[in-house]
Formats: sequence, C-alpha cells, structure tokens
Amino acid sequence: MSLFPETEFQLGPEYQIASVLLPMPLPEAFDYRLHEDMKVEVGAFVTVPLGARSVTGVVWGLKQGPSKRPLKYVEEVLEAAPLMPQVTRDFVERSSKYTCTPMGNMLAMCLRSRDALLPSPTETYVYRTKSELPRITPARQKVLDIAPQSADQGMTAAELARQADVSTGVVKGLVDSGALAQHEAPIDKPFGKPNSELKGFDLTDEQQAGADALCEAVRSKEFKPILLDGVTGSGKTEVYFEAIAEALRTEPDAQILVLLPEIALTQAVRERFENRFGAAPAEWHSNATQKERRRVWREVGAGRAQIVVGARSALFLPFQNLRLIIVDEEHDGSYKQDEGAVYQGRDLSVMRAHLGSATVVLASATPSLETLANAYQGRYQHIKLLARPGAAVLPEILLADMKENPPAKDCWLSPLLVDALEQNLDAGEQSLLYLNRRGYAPLVICKGCGERLKAPDTESWLTEHRYTGMLVCHLTGFSMKKPVNCPHCGAADSLMGVGPGVERLAEEVRGLFQGARVEVFSSDTARNPEELNGIISRMEQGEVDILIGTQIAAKGHNFPNLTLVGAVDADSGLKGGQGSDLRAGERTFQLLSQVSGRAGRADKPGRAIIQTYAPDSPSIQALLANDRDWFMELEMKSREELGFPPFGRLAAVVISAENSLAADDAAATFVRGAPNADGVDIWGPAPAPIAVLRGRHRRRMLIRANRNVDLSAYLSAWRERIKLSSSVRVSLDIEPYSFM
Repeated sequence: MSLFPETEFQLGPEYQIASVLLPMPLPEAFDYRLHEDMKVEVGAFVTVPLGARSVTGVVWGLKQGPSKRPLKYVEEVLEAAPLMPQVTRDFVERSSKYTCTPMGNMLAMCLRSRDALLPSPTETYVYRTKSELPRITPARQKVLDIAPQSADQGMTAAELARQADVSTGVVKGLVDSGALAQHEAPIDKPFGKPNSELKGFDLTDEQQAGADALCEAVRSKEFKPILLDGVTGSGKTEVYFEAIAEALRTEPDAQILVLLPEIALTQAVRERFENRFGAAPAEWHSNATQKERRRVWREVGAGRAQIVVGARSALFLPFQNLRLIIVDEEHDGSYKQDEGAVYQGRDLSVMRAHLGSATVVLASATPSLETLANAYQGRYQHIKLLARPGAAVLPEILLADMKENPPAKDCWLSPLLVDALEQNLDAGEQSLLYLNRRGYAPLVICKGCGERLKAPDTESWLTEHRYTGMLVCHLTGFSMKKPVNCPHCGAADSLMGVGPGVERLAEEVRGLFQGARVEVFSSDTARNPEELNGIISRMEQGEVDILIGTQIAAKGHNFPNLTLVGAVDADSGLKGGQGSDLRAGERTFQLLSQVSGRAGRADKPGRAIIQTYAPDSPSIQALLANDRDWFMELEMKSREELGFPPFGRLAAVVISAENSLAADDAAATFVRGAPNADGVDIWGPAPAPIAVLRGRHRRRMLIRANRNVDLSAYLSAWRERIKLSSSVRVSLDIEPYSFM
C-alpha cells in the first residue's frame, strides 16, 4: 500500500522539482514536486509536508523531473520572506562541513525567528489632522498637545490616552470628530538610517593611522582580515567606528555586523552607536523578545537594518550586503558555542567575510594565540594601538604573594589589598574586586561524612547561593533549597560552603569597611538588560564604592573614577587546567589583563593588585612586567613543540550513553573504526572530567592532526563508517575550548 495519495503518483514527463533544505538534523535537501502554476526561485522560503506536519524550509536547488519515485508537493511559497542570498547558502554549506554539523542544523541557526517569514502584523495608529473643533475640553487639549503631527509618527489610541492621562473614550471622540485620523501600519517599523557624515571624537595620530588603514580595506571591497590590536583604553571602538562610516559612504546599502561577547548591550554602548551614527543599531541576542527578534530578522533580510550589534548567532542573520564584520574582544571564550551546532563565532566570522568578499576586523587588547599567529605570519593585517589617548596611562601592576602576605583566618583578602581598598575609600575613588565565581561558595561539603553535594545524575558540584538560600548547578541549571540535614548521612547543620564566591567576598568586605557602598556584579544580579544597565549606571554615577564582580565586570566597561582593581584569586584559571586545557595559561593572562585594564582609564592613575599563590607562573610574570609579547612567544613555542593549535589541528569527540558499560563499549567501537591517516594522533577514550552529565555517562577523545590534514573531513568520514546504538550520542567539536 502506498504512503502517498494517488495524485502524487502522476509522474508526468516533465515537471519542476525543488530540493528543499529543512532546519532539522538532516545532511541534505529533500526533493519535492512543484505545482504547475507555482513560481519558485532558489533561496525561497517554502512550506512542505514532512510526515503528518508542515515544515518551513529553503529551496536549495531546482531541477527538472520526472523523479524515479513519487514526490510530495511543495505546499506554499512564503512570498513575504526575502530570498536567502547565495552567500548565506554557501555559508551554511561551508560552516556545516567545517564544524561536522548537519546542514539542516546550520540552517536552523538562520531561522531563529519563523514569524519574520510572514508579513508584519499591523496596528491602527492615530495622528492629528488640521480639523478645528468647536469645543475643546482640557482633556481633549492634552491629547491634541501630545498627538503626533503626521502618519509617520503615529501612536496607538491606547498609548496616546496613557501618555495624556485620559480615557480612551476621549481619543475615540477626537477620531469621530475628525481631529485625529487613523491609519493601518506595520508593527515592525524600519530602523533609523545611520548617518555616516556625523563627526566622531578627535583621534590621535596613532588612532587616525589605524582608522585610515581600516577605511582603505573597506574601500577595496575585497576579503581583508585585520587584527586591531590595542591596549585597554586605547580607543579601538572609535577607530572601528571610522571603518563603519566608510563602509556606509562607500556603499549606501552596506550592512555592518558588530559582534560583542556579552549577550545584552549596555545603555552606554547603545548610546555610543547612536551618538556616532544618529540612529540606534539593531540588536540581536538571546535576551531580545520574540517581537524584537522578528523585527530585526525581517529588516536585515530587507536590507534596511544597516548596523547590527549582537551576540555570535547574529552571524546567521539574512544579510543582503554584508560589507564589514567587527568581532570585538575577539579572544573572548563566549564566542564559542558548545551545544547544538558547535562553532567558534570568531572563526566563522572570518569564513563569512571571505565568502562575501568583506572586511573582517578582530579587535582585542589581548588577542587569541590563533589570531596573533595569523597576524605574525602575514595572513592578517596587523594594526597596533600602543597608547591610551590623553592623560590616561596603563595601571601599575602589583603582586600580593599569598604565601608571604596571607589573609586573616576565614578571609580571602590579603593585608596589601585591604590597605589599598581603605586608601581608595579615603580618597573617594572606586574599587573593583574580581573573582570569577558566582554565589557564596563553589562547593558544599558535609563536615560529618565528607559528602560533596552534586546535582542529580551529574558529577557537577552544587554552588551555594546564600542570598536566595539555594544550591545551584551552573552547568545543568538544577537548583534546590539548601537542606538542613546532609542528604547522605543525615547529620543536622553539618553542611558548609567551601571556598569563596562573590557573595562571600561581599560579606567580608562589608565587615571590613562599615558604611561602604558595596555591590555584586554577576549574572545573578544582572539577569536582564535593565538590571545590567542599573548596576553600570550606579557605578558611573559614583553610587558604588566597591564593586565585586565576576567575568562580566571585566568586559569593556569604562568607569572614570575606578582606580583600583583587585584580582582576588588570580590562579583560579590555572587550577586543574594545566595538562588538560591547552588555553589555561593564555585565558588566565587575558582575563587578568582585561580586568586590570579597567583601572585608571580616565585622567586618574590606576593600579591593580594580583593575589596569587603562584607568582612565578609565566602568565603572572608577564602581567607584572606588562610584557604580553614575551608571554605569547612562550605559549607559541610550547604549542609548536606539541603540534597544538595554531600549529596543528585539534578536535574532541565525546561519546555518551545511558550507563557506564554502554559508554565504554561505544567508545571502544568508535576508536577501532578510526580511519588510517598520516599526521593524526588519537588520545583516549577516557572518562571525561565531568564523567556523568544529565544522567549520561561520557567518554572523551582528543584528536590532534598536522596543519595539512583536513580534520573536519577526517572526522566526518570516521563518524559515517561507525554504526552505534541509537541510544548512544556522538558529539564532534572542531578546535575545542571546553575540556570538561
């Protein structure tokens, strides 16, 4: 018996077939038949049947039938949606091959707002006419004073009534009398057109030289990868603003993408763009509402959103003429996505620019080793900004050796740092204490039996959050109330937090400095853009004396009165990292450099105090000497000897199963099926550092290859030839950043 309706067996001699790629974990497009009167182009969005449901996909190709098998019909062409450009389709295919991700999964990244494929919803707006009223009441006058003067500026009746503080009946009466007119308009309004001729800040000679080089690259309309390498506070943003302006001058319909490591724009960043270009940028990040995402996706696809600022996923928006990509803080680990479609946003930015013959600017004060190597070898143009403009100078770096200068019992601040905080408070200046651990304590242990509390079905410790009384797993999101008795042995009041988090540090600081205005800055206290902007605003306005922050406080903020930074546990990035995480030293140096650079960015000199038990480690010594190049050379030599990136290729394979024995068997089967190839080393399998996650047992392998090996193709061929149980999952990660 056929699965298809009888009409679908009518295989005429000639008919058109659309190959449709669906946003699902599928490696290729599926064929569908077109109705005779259906007009479709490659890149069109269509709905097609898949089983019992309809799915939206993209026409990946067109060909003539007949087919060797009966085909289902394309149901509908979404004519309101823009065509997916050829360069975007190329990007989906290329990124799929590079990351060993099914093409359908990469397409799903491009379809993050399905509502945007439909026409914009409309709403009724009101605006003032020239009609005169015989009788004007005070309520009516309030409405008329506020009402927009043209249809372009219209607002809804409810919004107008709310602003005038009158009932909607008053507005309706004005509409009935002809004093207000109504019109239907799309809810999703276009973004303001940026003005490339507005003047920015006066640039120093060094900044101007950098800006001129970027503008020349933009004018070339060719693929140009550039490293903008500037110390903290050197004005990298103002320099790349000149490149944005040049892109808009060179091509009036040019689109520019600025990637930032934080998911939400701060008000200060938004204002910088608006002041420089006369219009707010389009924002794309996971905190945006569905309505906001729908508007951005549609306006980008129509070519009307010209400056887009967003997180890594903004790369997959349907740009029509993307001429410039800027990856700010390109070294930041948040550009790596570790779940779903696994990719490195910085690397895919370079790929996207190459496919579109665009300029890509990688900006950082502490560039990644991979980017620096490309610059040293001449693959990337290298622009350096070595000085802060004006009177601002780099902060003085001091070490607090915790073995020689230990803190008081049950405390975490050394006497040297305590004295510096007191001096800063007396001077009326602000301080920042950096500790990259959320909550009160990163580990909860039972004093009776020694049990370490973990999330269910996971080898991940629970973090104590004393403000809320909760124990939280930051890996899986599991949370529970802190129990009174130990869940393992039942002992009462035996659970204690071990180690400091930012909440515990705040408790210590408040005890030391009575009356000081102390605030915690972490993803727990800045859970949305409003809370984030609130903390930053209070800091900028001098309402905070001591800010205690995690990594979120180290990124891009400019607090004029901040003159002291204390890195409370500078060694945390090295603990448990050496020997397993090849980037541990590099990441430690980058983070400490970034957080130290928050001090003294205005005309007041700053200093940073680094608390460490390992003062002789290369990353700490390089920071103390302000010698980044020495540290990077040392790291490069070490990587080169081992054949690690950027001098070799690296990939991770994680195999997970429902029990330990199944994971061991699947991992052994997978390794036995590895293709033979010169220049490839396979290490493992072994239990992953987090051996159980969400109830699944994990086994891990690292694959190292020489630079001339196509590691992506090797892994894809390997996975294709191995048949494992459907309950076993295989995850491939090209150039891994997480080693857990």
